[in-house]
Amino acid sequence: MYTHIEDYIKELYTVLSISKPEQLDIKTIASKLGVNLLYGKATFRDGNDIVIKRSTQQKEWQIFGHEICHYLRHCGQQLKMHYLFRELQEYQANHFAYHFCVPTFMLDELKIQNATEIMKNFNVEYDFALKRLEMYQSKFYYLGGNYGRSYIV
Repeated sequence: MYTHIEDYIKELYTVLSISKPEQLDIKTIASKLGVNLLYGKATFRDGNDIVIKRSTQQKEWQIFGHEICHYLRHCGQQLKMHYLFRELQEYQANHFAYHFCVPTFMLDELKIQNATEIMKNFNVEYDFALKRLEMYQSKFYYLGGNYGRSYIV
């Protein structure tokens, strides 16, 4: 059973013909979504433009996951919003990034056992991979058991 975000991301990737971790490429996804991907001194989204501050490939992928949430699911100018609404959108974008960068349906297929495997398969930083693994594991416990899986952090 998938959450709303997991269903949304699975459907999004299905429409984009993406089904495996090696297909998770910033430039390809941006192009398919009609996003202009730019690099600058700061990270932000403005209309169809997503500007990412240069960093490691892993960090840029994680930032892209955050910013693509704003592009796909949020509207309006954050600078003109009440700070609580802005904080909500930031929380949503952070949560979205974990699922976008490391989709649950791919984790299910790969049967990944630890954060290092997530890091290597999905090109994310170790701390990001560890947090995503914790989210993934928590879902199984929340649903009433680990379904016979054992995970190593």
